[in-house]
Amino acid sequence: MNVTAIGAPPAPGQLRIGVAIDIPQPWGELLTRRRAEAGDPAAEYVPAHITLLGPTDIVEQQLAQVEAHLAAVAAAHPPYPLHLRGTGTFRPITDVVFVAVAAGISECELIAAEIGSVDELVRNSPFPYHPHVTVAQNVPAEALDKVYDDLAGFEAQFDVEGFTLFSHSGEGRWQPRRDFALGG
Repeated sequence: MNVTAIGAPPAPGQLRIGVAIDIPQPWGELLTRRRAEAGDPAAEYVPAHITLLGPTDIVEQQLAQVEAHLAAVAAAHPPYPLHLRGTGTFRPITDVVFVAVAAGISECELIAAEIGSVDELVRNSPFPYHPHVTVAQNVPAEALDKVYDDLAGFEAQFDVEGFTLFSHSGEGRWQPRRDFALGG
């Protein structure tokens, strides 16, 4: 989820959701802490994750339908190994530094595409989907450079066993609503 969705709450009758792969411990806590140390305001609200569906407002009555869709997507995909290694950046397009996905990219892409394949979850993004773990955004250039250098040697490997549906009220942290196990 990105910090731009933390402003105004969703409209009445709407629910702001997102879908992500949580980064397990000890790496999740380390990357979230490093994001906070960079001065990124989102660190307080957004734990380390790989986004599969960015912040999306849906009609509250669509939640059961969306959950059924997510369950079907999860059931259709087996667990897979994921390898995070090193840093990357979207500069000069956007001032973002991230930890790169070195293996598991295509699996993330396939799942994200299937999640976003129903009308309720279609998002118009100016950028193509690129799985990553954001570690600095909305900070000065010096902070971006520092986190880029500090995490250049970062490496983590783990199995992705599922993904999580989150919701956000416009205040505080994103809240997990439901986990979906891969492979059913």
